Amino acid sequence: MAYKVDFKDEVITGLEESPVADKLAGLRAHEARYFRTHFNQDFVVSPADENPEILNRIQEILKERDIILPYKALEVSDFVVERNRTRWSYVFYENGLVVNVLYSLDPDGKRAVGFKLCEGIDAPKEFNGKFKFVRQRSSLAGIIRGSYFKIKGNY
Repeated sequence: MAYKVDFKDEVITGLEESPVADKLAGLRAHEARYFRTHFNQDFVVSPADENPEILNRIQEILKERDIILPYKALEVSDFVVERNRTRWSYVFYENGLVVNVLYSLDPDGKRAVGFKLCEGIDAPKEFNGKFKFVRQRSSLAGIIRGSYFKIKGNY
């Protein structure tokens, strides 16, 4: 069942299976606040097993860098912002990793995959030092570490 994320509080609805549910909920709320502030867009998530096409699309894009994540996906989100010009897709994993895809519908626009790690979570071994993570402070999520890569293919 779809769930509109509360961007003012860290609510663990849908993330209960995660050992870091409270930190992951904070990161999810942080993302919801970003979209509300910048695009006046609600951040709606649904269980990953209810929308496998979103997860499959993100997994296909990750293969560009030979990344296969064995972690359990808990929630996904997919929506278009900026006057229907940019598609955002998200997957929230049980271990505290969040993967997002920014995909401009304009062929010359920005296209990238972002990774965010909850506070206290180590970078997944599947990244094998491929990415340098920077730190960001969030009142909702604590210290977030993030990285990204540009998408080369068309999806």
